[in-house]
Amino acid sequence: MTSCTPATIWLTGLPSSGKSTIGLGLGRKLDGIGVGYVLLDGDEVRSGVCSDLGFSDDDRKENIRRVAHIAKLLNSQGLVAICCLVSPLQSMRDLARSIVGSRFFYEVFVNASLETCMKRDVKGLYAKAEQGQLNNLTGFSAAYENPTDPNLVIFNNSIGVEEAVNMLFTHVVDWLEIPW
Repeated sequence: MTSCTPATIWLTGLPSSGKSTIGLGLGRKLDGIGVGYVLLDGDEVRSGVCSDLGFSDDDRKENIRRVAHIAKLLNSQGLVAICCLVSPLQSMRDLARSIVGSRFFYEVFVNASLETCMKRDVKGLYAKAEQGQLNNLTGFSAAYENPTDPNLVIFNNSIGVEEAVNMLFTHVVDWLEIPW
């Protein structure tokens, strides 16, 4: 395994913006150069560790808190944590950063328009929200605050997955000073 500074790569953005797809691609590329990582996907975390939480602001904050502590634990074991969570409010992302530690926290804003996210929505969340079957969908009927100072913004309306993954990978290996 390649030695590198452990870190938490925190991908935030609207539902269906491409966070998990890009995170998975980053993981594959890190694996290809021998960097150990764990992907913490918001949907998967909510099906287990955070299955007792709903989508109120307090529950979302608790979800972020738990994931940040898991990421910090993974970092302490020398692993890169790739966290793909909507994390809708700046205060929630600031909480995650404070838990992980600023030195180890790399925030990535996967910036895709609501229209793009609605077109990509394989889970049908936006359609349910439009029909009134789903309340508090971030970016649709609940607030999403764009990050104030992310390490990287990926404008994911028109670029392909491979380009987005390569962009993130290049930035991450430079930030972590990983020889590849």
